[in-house]
Amino acid sequence: MEVVQGLGLFVRGAVTVFRSPRLLLLGAVPALIVSVLYVAALATLMAWLPDLAAGLTPFAETWSEGARTTARVAAGAAIVGAAAAVAVVTFVAVTLAVGGPFYEKLAEIVDDDLGAPPAPPSSWARAIARGVRDGSILIGLSVLAAVPLFVLGLVPVVGPVLAPVAAALVGGRLLMIELSAPALQRRGLAMRDRRRLLRTRRGLTWGVGTPTYLLAAIPLVAILAIPAGSAAATLLARELRGEPTRIQA
Repeated sequence: MEVVQGLGLFVRGAVTVFRSPRLLLLGAVPALIVSVLYVAALATLMAWLPDLAAGLTPFAETWSEGARTTARVAAGAAIVGAAAAVAVVTFVAVTLAVGGPFYEKLAEIVDDDLGAPPAPPSSWARAIARGVRDGSILIGLSVLAAVPLFVLGLVPVVGPVLAPVAAALVGGRLLMIELSAPALQRRGLAMRDRRRLLRTRRGLTWGVGTPTYLLAAIPLVAILAIPAGSAAATLLARELRGEPTRIQA
C-alpha cells in the first residue's frame, strides 16, 4: 500500500536528519525563528476565537442556547481547521523563504549521499528569491483551499471531523510540492511539472506529506518536523523519479 510506503519514507527521512547534527541544525534554526512568530499569532487567534465564532453565526442569536452553542462550536472548529491548513503551509513557505539556502543544502546532502546529478550553481540570494516565489504560490493555493475547508467545517455533526482530515490531506500534498522542490528543481522540473509528478502517486505523497503536516501543526515540534519532512521529501522525489532511495551496497 503506497500510503504505508510513504510513511516509511518519512520515518527514514527523520532518522537521517536526527542521526546527523549538521542536518538537524541546518533545518532547525530557520524553523525555530519562524515558530516563535507563529506561536504568538496562534495565541492571538485563540484569544479572539469566541468573538470570531459569534460574529460568523449572527443567524444563531435567536436559537435556543444548545443550538446556538453547537453552531458556534462548529464555526470555531471551522476557523481553527482553515487557519491550521493555512498556517502550516505558510509556516513552511515562510520558513523556507527565510532559510531557503539551509534547506537546499540539507536536500543536497541527502541527495548526494544516494547519488544525484550535479547541483546547478546557485547563490544564497537566488535561493531566497526562489523560496519567496514558490512560497507565495503555495500561500495562494493554501488560502484557496481554506475556503472549501471552512465551508466543510460548518456542516453539522460531520463537518468538525471531516474538515481537519481534509486539511491534513490537502496541506500534506502542498507541503510536498514545496519540500520536494530542491531535489526536483535539480532535475530540471518546474513547479507545474512537480505538481503533475506528485499527482501520479497520491498515496505515496500523502504518506510522506500527512505526518509532516500533522507534526508541523504542533508548536515547537515543527522545528524538527520541517527538516525531517525535507529529507523525506527528497527521498519521495527520488522514488517518483525511479531512483534508488537507499545507499547501494
